[in-house]
Amino acid sequence: QVQLVESGGGLVQPGGSLRLSCAASGFSLDYYAIGWFRQAPGKEREGVSCISSRDGGTYYADSVKGRFTISRDNAKNTVYLQMNSLKPEDTAVYYCAALPGIIVGCPARDKYNYWGQGTQVTVSS
Repeated sequence: QVQLVESGGGLVQPGGSLRLSCAASGFSLDYYAIGWFRQAPGKEREGVSCISSRDGGTYYADSVKGRFTISRDNAKNTVYLQMNSLKPEDTAVYYCAALPGIIVGCPARDKYNYWGQGTQVTVSS
């Protein structure tokens, strides 16, 4: 069964850090690009970051550039999103998604084949 499972969300104070994980089962992430998206209440789901298969090229939304880092560990079949200097506006449900192949830039969300169920990130004092 193909599955993506996010974990690592939680409540953190402004300026704090969290590391999200996206673990795949039922398929190998080696040949898949992974995107991280987020959706805040009343807002559309937006792309945050993505990482290509093979060359591991990384891309970030302007709103998180310099604060978030995406990485992959193919041996663990997992992709990570390290989030530092968190702000209240980062509060959202975070999702990971997968699509096969090499990417240049982050594809639109309708291009992804598989999605996780999401993990809540709340940044508040």
